[in-house]
Amino acid sequence: MDIWLRKKRRADDNSYKLEDTAYQEDKARKAETEDKLAIEAMKSKYTTLLLENMLLSPFEMQDTKIMAGLQVHVYPLYDELKELRGLNSVKDHLSYVASRREEYSKHNIARYLKKAIEQYLPTVKRQDLN
Repeated sequence: MDIWLRKKRRADDNSYKLEDTAYQEDKARKAETEDKLAIEAMKSKYTTLLLENMLLSPFEMQDTKIMAGLQVHVYPLYDELKELRGLNSVKDHLSYVASRREEYSKHNIARYLKKAIEQYLPTVKRQDLN
């Protein structure tokens, strides 16, 4: 007989949140903000560039979380690169990233692109100092 008895872990009971109006309002506000950011991202020239380089699929474009993540975390960094070197530099960067990309079963394109541009921007800034 096993002397260690283990309780089964049960899912947390979050049903109290369903009746909390403040929680519901906050959840609705966050969803609305995410939708607005996703729409902005879909209209962005950077989204077109990502599609052209096959870094973004039409299925990912339908995901508001991904599009909002791009709008908030990635596109401002592309703006910074564009200010430093112009739009062609952004195109070159995306082409380079696309050529080096490896497929993973789990991938977060917004995080991947953010990491790529965060690693590239310091190099560009250093080159501009010389």
